[in-house]
Amino acid sequence: MAPSTAPPPKAPRWEQRGAVGKADGVVPDGVTVFDDAFPAVANLDPGLLKALRRAAADAADDGIEFYVNSGWRSPAYQNRLLRDAVSKYGSEAEAARWVATPATSLHVSGDAVDIGHSDAAAWLSRHGAGFGLCQVYRNEPWHYELRTDAADRGCPHMYADPAQDPRMHQ
Repeated sequence: MAPSTAPPPKAPRWEQRGAVGKADGVVPDGVTVFDDAFPAVANLDPGLLKALRRAAADAADDGIEFYVNSGWRSPAYQNRLLRDAVSKYGSEAEAARWVATPATSLHVSGDAVDIGHSDAAAWLSRHGAGFGLCQVYRNEPWHYELRTDAADRGCPHMYADPAQDPRMHQ
């Protein structure tokens, strides 16, 4: 039998990123807050996931679907994102405005989620506090965390970016 000259099949996007993949929290396009088959969703804090699903059910009445662009991440995946950000932005200080270290990232602990598309993030900015879901950084309108007292008190003041968040300076 002659060897095949056909190129190997193209791997899905989440498998093309080198050492990290689905098990590290990488998600392909189209994953929703209801897709437990993906560790990025299944490994989120249970309270955060419950609030997201309640909000997503209400948003669906408005024709909005919540996609998970990023949720839980392994430390290896977070480190990869940080290295990529340093390369892109030219310094660790500038990268810190967008990507936390594995030791400080709330994605690694399962306490943060990045929601897409922009219509879903806009819906959450208007209605999220009622579910305890708050945008934390002005420069990241997609990044949400659970603040259980937000339904009564509203969301706390936003930081300009992650570099301004004292939790990122451990």
